[in-house]
Amino acid sequence: MTLWAIIPVKPLRRGKSRLAEVLSEEERLDLNSQLLIHTVDTLRKIPEIEQVLVVSRDQAALSIARAHGARTVQENGAPELNIALTRATIVAKRYATRGVLIIPSDLPMIAEADVNAMLDLVKEPPVVVLAPDRKREGTNALLVCPVGLIEYDFGPYSFERHCERARQAGARLEICELPSLALDMDVPEDLDLVSDELESWSA
Repeated sequence: MTLWAIIPVKPLRRGKSRLAEVLSEEERLDLNSQLLIHTVDTLRKIPEIEQVLVVSRDQAALSIARAHGARTVQENGAPELNIALTRATIVAKRYATRGVLIIPSDLPMIAEADVNAMLDLVKEPPVVVLAPDRKREGTNALLVCPVGLIEYDFGPYSFERHCERARQAGARLEICELPSLALDMDVPEDLDLVSDELESWSA
């Protein structure tokens, strides 16, 4: 099955603001840029992913994405993640892709094997595959097949809302719980958990 991966990206200088007590603005800019590059490069290695599409209002993020082989969509209007993702999904649907994988750019431990684990759960559509965060509150990755099967509802405590939307749509619901997909970077303590991985990027 081929699909498109959609990566929403906040402005690189403003992302990860909760790390401001331990990282300067320039350090956060570098971290966010490296996270984006890592995510795009990882997804582009997977044969089943036909295209990687980055949606952002940040021209610097879009430029980085294009330099690494991704398509881009400029986010306009008031910042609203679900609206931006819906717009990007419309672009993907024009190319008759069978499914979309929504994955943020702040999963530093993500690897090809993790994405393939989600893809392995997509057998007979309609199906929704969810990867929750460590607290099983948020949604760290979402695979929907066919495209447009459910509306996006990202935000605090989105995991259960996405589960309920899948049930209401009559889709098969699959939960993919992997430590690497559950670990996003939100608070300073998270940096300690991924310090070795981050150091390997600059080695």
